[in-house]
Amino acid sequence: MAADTHPITKGAGGGAAAVRRLLLDNGALTALIVLVIAMSALSGDFLTTDNLLNVGVQAAVTAILAFGVTFVIVSAGIDLSVGSVAALSATVLAWSATQHGVPVAVALLLAVATGIAAGLVNGFLIAYGKLPPFIATLAMLSVARGLSLVISEGSPIAFPDSVSHLGDTLGGWLPVPVLVMVVMGLIAAFVLGRTYIGRSMYAIGGNEEAARLSGLRVKRQKLAIYALSGVFAAAAGVVLASRLSSAQPQAADGYELDAIAAVVIGGASLAGGTGKASGTLIGALILAVLRNGLNLLSVSAFWQQVVIGVVIALAVLLDTLRRKAGATPAAAWAGGGGKGRQAATYGLAAVVTVAVVGATSFLHGGASPSANPRIGLALSTLNNPFFVQIQSGAKAEAKKLGVDLTVTDAQNDASQQANQLQNFTSSGYDSIIVNPVDSDAAGNSVKAADKAKIPVIAVDRGVNKATVDALVASDNVAGGELAAKTVAEKLGGTGRIVILQGQAGTSAARERAAGFAKGLKAYPGIKVLAQQPADFDRTKGLDVMSNLLQAHPDVQGVIAANDEMALGAIKALGSEAGTSVQVVGFDGTPDGLKAVEQGTLYASVAQQPSQLGKIAVDNALKALRGKKVEETVKVPVKVVTKANAAGFSG
Repeated sequence: MAADTHPITKGAGGGAAAVRRLLLDNGALTALIVLVIAMSALSGDFLTTDNLLNVGVQAAVTAILAFGVTFVIVSAGIDLSVGSVAALSATVLAWSATQHGVPVAVALLLAVATGIAAGLVNGFLIAYGKLPPFIATLAMLSVARGLSLVISEGSPIAFPDSVSHLGDTLGGWLPVPVLVMVVMGLIAAFVLGRTYIGRSMYAIGGNEEAARLSGLRVKRQKLAIYALSGVFAAAAGVVLASRLSSAQPQAADGYELDAIAAVVIGGASLAGGTGKASGTLIGALILAVLRNGLNLLSVSAFWQQVVIGVVIALAVLLDTLRRKAGATPAAAWAGGGGKGRQAATYGLAAVVTVAVVGATSFLHGGASPSANPRIGLALSTLNNPFFVQIQSGAKAEAKKLGVDLTVTDAQNDASQQANQLQNFTSSGYDSIIVNPVDSDAAGNSVKAADKAKIPVIAVDRGVNKATVDALVASDNVAGGELAAKTVAEKLGGTGRIVILQGQAGTSAARERAAGFAKGLKAYPGIKVLAQQPADFDRTKGLDVMSNLLQAHPDVQGVIAANDEMALGAIKALGSEAGTSVQVVGFDGTPDGLKAVEQGTLYASVAQQPSQLGKIAVDNALKALRGKKVEETVKVPVKVVTKANAAGFSG
């Protein structure tokens, strides 16, 4: 078993050479220091106690997941299932404790057991089934996510109060998720550096065949390694659900990629044999600092993804250059001398960072605050024309009123939106507008804004378990009823239809589906042949409708929960759209309205999204100026058909 070490040459080249060697030996740490210094120089809001604690909280879930993935990558494996396993474990806990009366302590054990079981299945498929780790864990990704949706029936489940305290703070300032992250990091470091299984990971990753020939029971070790990854995934899921006060079936979607990125940025090699817990923590902090800083700098939500990808690539490139230069990170189980050098490295890094950051703080010391009110708009997604129109209406009104508007995109991730809302709060924004990914999950973040005396306006969807100054929305249930009535009356009160549902687990999908069902009760002659989710996506709408036509070629009508899915259905129907099959969409997007004018889309239930954004900004400005605002501001929905489409503007 060869340790990946590098002897330090003393006195070679003087102090400059020593510093250069220090930087080369710690590429990820260097990148983190540079980022912290850059963000401190660019934003006066970055270097505050509240914001730095936010960074820690925002790194916690990714770091905990990544600690488990570190075990797998060190042993030359990969685990793509950790995000889904985290969601499944949290769902099992909430489902068993709140819906079936299982004691919370037992429910916690069930959640951990779920993570272990998923990991053991992965390990068995890889070690004994000879499946490539990529394929085995990709299959588990799908299975775990599906089971989470089945158990929860696509809806968030309230988390037990006793466990939700994991998302709180100690003493009113120290976030519990940060403490959990530190504890799990210490456990990961101990496993890697001080245990037999930790040494086995490095041996298997370095040369699996040599490890087997030396007497190591490789198959059993792989079972244990993937089971450990499952345990850390379960812990991450519990922490995430605690922050959101609910178990979200779609939670942690895509987090496995962040976890892998954190491990690789931290110095681990995907080829195996190299990696350590401290490096993984640094990698997770780099991602958190990036997202936090880009939010504070009001970088476009679209450009944020580009910047993060480029920085990840540069961090890994720096690590590659370091290796070519002859510097390699010490294995986590290296001897005491390596530990001493590592402690000295981190101590020196802390001193350098504090000194430079302290100097950059003078750049902001005399800066005058903006004369314009600052409002943050946290949207659930910008990957949908409806929400893009909300943004457009809000931006136009903000420009008209002299408001500095910062828009963030949560990409339908409730946890990411919680981070963005915390950033707005810690940065002292004058008012916040939130379009929740999930009404329950946004509650804790809105409470924090309420505590900071920041007015909050909800748009399109309400916020549960927290107080908002106003809700600006149209009624999704009423809109669903209108859609059902429109297609039923077009068909003369009798006919066969299919329903394309929105993304499972989202409040908009649930509310619109409830409206469809309520509206169709008045038309017993309408038979619903099938209801299938197409995730508010045009391509999925095309695929799902194509599949449904194979089973139900006699369909006469389609109700889609948004215009994007309706447009996909129209593509699948071809010449039948608007002739033998009537399609009704939802939202009144520009493409939807164009299809209405062309006659392929019979109607769209328009919510006037631009008006939603405009009115939300108006009310946010009124609230921060102490003026009275209505608790609920209703923007009427309108059925747009070919007869009235020409004069309609969303």
